Amino acid sequence: MQTIKPQGASWQALIRHGEAMQGKHLADMFAQDSQRFETLHRQWGPILFDFSKQRVEQQTLTHLMELAEAQGLQGWIDSLFAGERINNSEDRAAMHWALRLPATAICKVDGEDITGKVHAQIEHMEQIVRQIRAGQWRGATGEAITDVVNIGVGGSDLGPLMVHGALTDSRLPSASPLSIHFASTMDGSQLSQLLGNLSPHSTLFIISSKSFSTIDTLTNAATARHWLQRGLGEARAGLLDCHFLGVSSALGKMTEWGIPSQNQMHLWDWVGGRYSLWSAIGLPVALNIGMQGFRELLAGAYDMDEHFRTTPWMDNLPVLLGMIGVWNTNILNINAHAILPYDGRLKELPNYFEQLEMESNGKSVNRAGEPVEYATCPIIWGNVGPNAQHAFYQLLHQGTEAVTCDFIVPARRYLEAQHDEAAPELLAQHELALANCLAQSRLLALGDAAVKGADDMPRSKRYRGNQPSSTLLLDELTPYSLGALIALYEHKVFVQSVIWDINPFDQWGVEMGKKIAVDTLDQIRGEGAAFSSTDGSTAGLLEKILRG
Repeated sequence: MQTIKPQGASWQALIRHGEAMQGKHLADMFAQDSQRFETLHRQWGPILFDFSKQRVEQQTLTHLMELAEAQGLQGWIDSLFAGERINNSEDRAAMHWALRLPATAICKVDGEDITGKVHAQIEHMEQIVRQIRAGQWRGATGEAITDVVNIGVGGSDLGPLMVHGALTDSRLPSASPLSIHFASTMDGSQLSQLLGNLSPHSTLFIISSKSFSTIDTLTNAATARHWLQRGLGEARAGLLDCHFLGVSSALGKMTEWGIPSQNQMHLWDWVGGRYSLWSAIGLPVALNIGMQGFRELLAGAYDMDEHFRTTPWMDNLPVLLGMIGVWNTNILNINAHAILPYDGRLKELPNYFEQLEMESNGKSVNRAGEPVEYATCPIIWGNVGPNAQHAFYQLLHQGTEAVTCDFIVPARRYLEAQHDEAAPELLAQHELALANCLAQSRLLALGDAAVKGADDMPRSKRYRGNQPSSTLLLDELTPYSLGALIALYEHKVFVQSVIWDINPFDQWGVEMGKKIAVDTLDQIRGEGAAFSSTDGSTAGLLEKILRG
C-alpha cells in the first residue's frame, strides 16, 4: 500500500484544483447553482449528510476519490474487515467492528471464532444487566443495588458517559430505582462528590480498564474499596463479590485485585480503548436503556460498517466525510474543526470525538516511521450549539481564523406520547434549536449575502462567510441512529489515516507523560531523586509544592 507523496499525480492534481478554487465564495456557489443541495447531499438510513456548504464542487469530489484510489483505500478497508494486523506498531488487528456483528455472522481470524467469543460476552453482560435492573443484585448487607458508579478514564469513560447522556429519552424504568454515575478524574474530585451522596449498602462499582493498570482508574477503585470497607466493615463477607464488577483484557489482574471471575467481563487486545464502548465497556449504557436498546446501538453501527465496506465512494458517507476533511486540512489549510450538536443530550459528543480523532490521527510520523511532510489531524473542539453561540461563535463569524464545522441535530423530538402535557412547549423549544442550527450554518457559509441591507452596515457588523460546514441531520436520536453516527466518525478517522499514511490505532504519545509522572510522584513523596535531576521549572514548582 502506497505512501502519500506530494509529488504524486493525484495529489498534484488536487493541489492545482485547490488553487483554482481559492477565490470562490460559497455565496457565489449557491447563487450560481440552484441544485447545489441536491447534488451535494447524501441520505443513508436515518442520517442525511449535507455537505453543500463545504467549499467543494463535483470536480473536487472526483479529485478526492482519485487520491483515495491512489492511496489504496479499498485495500485498506478490505484489510480492516479481514482482521489483518493493520495496527503495525503493536502488531495487532483493529476489530472494534467485530463487537457489533450479529450472532449469525461468520467471523474467523487465525482460526478463532470471533463472533462466538463476542456474543458469549454479550450474553454474560445481559445476565448481569437483567439481575441488576430486576433489583436482584444485592449488596453485602442484602440491600438491592440502587446506584452504579463507572470508574474508568479515556475511552472507558468518555464513550459510555456520552452514550448514556445521549440516550436519556431511551431510558427504561427498572424494577427498583437505579442511577448511573461516572468517575474518571485522578484527583478524586468526582468520586469524592459522589460518595458523599451514596450509600455503601446499595452501591455497585464497575472498574473499566483495558489493561487494568491505568493509575487513574486503579486509584479511584482503591478509594472506592476503602470507602466500602469503612462503611460496611473491612471483614464483611462478600464485599468485593457484591460491590465490584470489572471489564478488562487482563483477567489475571482483575482476579489479583479481588474481583471474582463471575463478575469479570472480557475485552480483547484488538479493541482500542476509544473504540470499546460496543463491548462490555458499554455496561452503564445497557443498564440505562436495557439490552434491547444496547443491541439497537450495535445494529446501527453494524449497518454503517456494511455501508462503509460495500458502498461506492461517491455515495459512501464515511469516505465523503473523511475526504472532505482531507480537502479542508491539506488543501484549504484549515487546521481547526468544531463539533456542534444542537441537542443537549449530545453535550458530551464533542469530547468523545476529540479523543476519537486526535488520539487516533494526531500523529507526525507515518507507518514507516518517517516524519510526515503535511498536516494530519486538525484540532477538534466544540460544544452544544446553543451554548457555543454565546461562547466562541464570535470567532467563527468574525475572527481571523478559518474553522470547519459539523452541525449535528435530530429533525424530530418530543413526541406527545413520550412527554405528555409538556410536549407542545418542548416541541417549540426543539423547533427553536433547529432554527438556530440552520441559521448559524447559513450565516457561516454565505456571510453578508444572508443578511438584508448588509452593504449599509458598519464593518464591525459585517460577516465574511465562506466558513465551510457540514450538517448531519438525524431522523431522531435513537440507539440505532446514534450507533450509526458514531461508527460513521470511526470510519471517517480510518479513511483519513489511510490518506495520511499513519496508524490510527496506537497512541504512543499518551504514554511517556504518564511514565514521567511516576518519577515525579516519587519526588513529591520524598522517595525520588533530588530536584536537581529535573528541569529548572519543574524543580521550582516541586519546591513550592513541598515547602510552601
